[in-house]
Amino acid sequence: MNDTRLIDIAAALGISVTTVSKALKGYTDVSEATRARVLEMVTSMNYKPNVNAVNLRTNETKTIGVIIPTMVHHFFSSVLNGILDEAENRGYLVIILQSNEKYELEKKQIALLLQKRVDGILISLSNETDDFSHINEAIKKNTPVVLFDKIAKLVNCSKVVINDRKAAYDAVTYLIEKGYKKIAHFRGSYTPQNSIDRFLGYKKALEDHNIPYDSSLVYLCDHNADFEDGYANAQKLVNDHKDVDAVFAVTDLVAIGIIKHLNEMQIKIPEQIAVFGFSNWFMSTVISPKLTTIDQPGYDIGQRAASILINEIAQIKEHIPVTHQIIELPTHIIERESTLRS
Repeated sequence: MNDTRLIDIAAALGISVTTVSKALKGYTDVSEATRARVLEMVTSMNYKPNVNAVNLRTNETKTIGVIIPTMVHHFFSSVLNGILDEAENRGYLVIILQSNEKYELEKKQIALLLQKRVDGILISLSNETDDFSHINEAIKKNTPVVLFDKIAKLVNCSKVVINDRKAAYDAVTYLIEKGYKKIAHFRGSYTPQNSIDRFLGYKKALEDHNIPYDSSLVYLCDHNADFEDGYANAQKLVNDHKDVDAVFAVTDLVAIGIIKHLNEMQIKIPEQIAVFGFSNWFMSTVISPKLTTIDQPGYDIGQRAASILINEIAQIKEHIPVTHQIIELPTHIIERESTLRS
C-alpha cells in the first residue's frame, strides 16, 4: 500500500504543501517549471490521491446506486449495460442491487444506498411497491432519483420510460388486423404502472375494433410475470376457453411459458393460437416458433437514465435548480413466426 502524502512531495522539493496541491490542480499562479517538478516527483514517488479524503472535501463519492427488480430478465441486463457504459464514461462507479420484486427489501436497499452516501439513485420499482415514502425521503435528503421502466407517477423526479399503453395497443391492433378475434391477455400484477398501462392498451384496442372486452380472458401473472406464470396460466386458458385464437403476454418470459405449454399440448402456433410477447428478449429468437414481440430499448433506457441522473447530480452540486424530465423512448413491433399464419 502506498502511503506517500502531499507533505512528503513538498518536503522532497523544498516547497509548501499548498504549492504542490495547486500544481496538481493546474492553478495558474504556479509556474510551469514548478508544476513540471511536482509532476515528476509525483511519478517517482508513486503518489496516489486519497480518494476518501477527496470525497470528503468535495462532498461527493462519484458513486451511483441502481436498484432493479430482477437480474433474470434480459431487459434489465440490457438496461444495466447502458447504465454502466454511461457511468464509466462520466467517471462514476455503480452499486447494483436487486429487490427481488419485494417492497420491504427495496426500502432497505434505498436506506443502504443513502448510508453509503451515493450521489444519486436509479430505480425500477418492485411489483409490490405501492408506498413511495422511502423514495421521497431520499429526494428530500437532496439525493437525486431517476425512475425507469416501472415508475410511480406520484414521485416528483425524472423518469425514463416507454409508452406502454401505446405499445400494447399496437400489439393487439396488429393481432386483430391479422384476423385474430378472441384475444386473451396475460397481464402483470395490479401495482406496477407498466402492467396497468399494458392492460389498458389491450382493452382500448379491443374497444376501438368493436371486440367486446371479456374479463375472463385476462389472466393475472402475480408471481414475477415470468415463465412459470405463462406456463400455469396457459394450462388454465386451454381448459377455460377452447376458442381463443391469440394471447398477448405482458413479457417475453410469460410468452415463452405459454409457448412451452402449447407445444406440449401439440396446439399449433400460430395456426390455432398466436402468441405475442413484450420486450424482445434474446430467447424470443431461439424458441420454436420464434416469438413476435415489442422491442423495448433497454440499453437506451439505461444510458439515458444514467445521463440524466449524473447531470442532476452536477446541477445540485452547483446549486442550479433541477427541472425534472420525463423521457419517452420509442418501441416497435418485431414480427416473427408465432403470429404469422401460413
